[in-house]
Amino acid sequence: MGTRESIAKKIAWISVWSNILLTIGKMVIGWLSHSDAVFADGIHSAADVFASVIVLLVIKIANKPADKEHPYGHGKAEVIVSGIVGILLFLVAIYIVYEGIAGFFHPIETPNMLAMWIAIFSFVFKDFLYRSSMKVAKANNSKAIEAIALDHKADIVASFAAAAGVLLSILGDKLGLDILLYGDKVASIFVAILIFKISKEMLSEAFNILLERNIDVETLQDFVSIISEFHDVRRIDKIRARDHGHYILVDLRISIDHDKTIKEGHDLSHEIKHSLMSKYDNIQEVLIHLNPYYSQEEKQD
Repeated sequence: MGTRESIAKKIAWISVWSNILLTIGKMVIGWLSHSDAVFADGIHSAADVFASVIVLLVIKIANKPADKEHPYGHGKAEVIVSGIVGILLFLVAIYIVYEGIAGFFHPIETPNMLAMWIAIFSFVFKDFLYRSSMKVAKANNSKAIEAIALDHKADIVASFAAAAGVLLSILGDKLGLDILLYGDKVASIFVAILIFKISKEMLSEAFNILLERNIDVETLQDFVSIISEFHDVRRIDKIRARDHGHYILVDLRISIDHDKTIKEGHDLSHEIKHSLMSKYDNIQEVLIHLNPYYSQEEKQD
């Protein structure tokens, strides 16, 4: 098993077991403590378990090398996972909003302090998991691990909002301020909005990669700068690059003097490819098409 795949599986398994424990803790305590916000946060953690299991199933596929049926590799499997997690978070957000609004039309039960402490514990624990997972995701350029990390991020804000909502409800009960009693309900809706925002970002990125949108302008311009350093490249006719999960594919058309030999063109292409891939280790392939270049005088002749 490759190092990248083994690291991804380790992160996914940590996410699975931590989310199982948090799901049980938040849902049970949220239910017994009459906290809609904590219970909703538990529903989110349950969705995280499902998301982590999906990642585990797909990681092996994403890390398989290119083959006859898939000449560009299997990297987009990770992007599909990211999209599935995004959809899952979107559905969770809708459910939590529904339950939160419905709570306004039922008698208010003040949650107890235990609900706040489980939310605070979840906040601290998830912050640690988010930071460590995102660090690994960036180091391995893994969309699957990044999806897990963003899932943890959603839990961070959700747990913070849940804790704040429970505290407001308790203060409202102690101080006799009825409006604060709804803090837990409002917090559950706020949790849903934050989860929706993260799901939107994940879905947007996944769709852009699946639709093979060009990579960001800054990186593409850096490619142009590297290629322009080769004096034999008379003109860059076209350049495009696309994410394929954890790696990039580059397509390039350049013009060189028409009297260059095939070997000279081949050697130049090899040097350009090596230069790009030595600076960007996430570039897996550079396809270069050569066009003949004629000066103005040669065109007139």
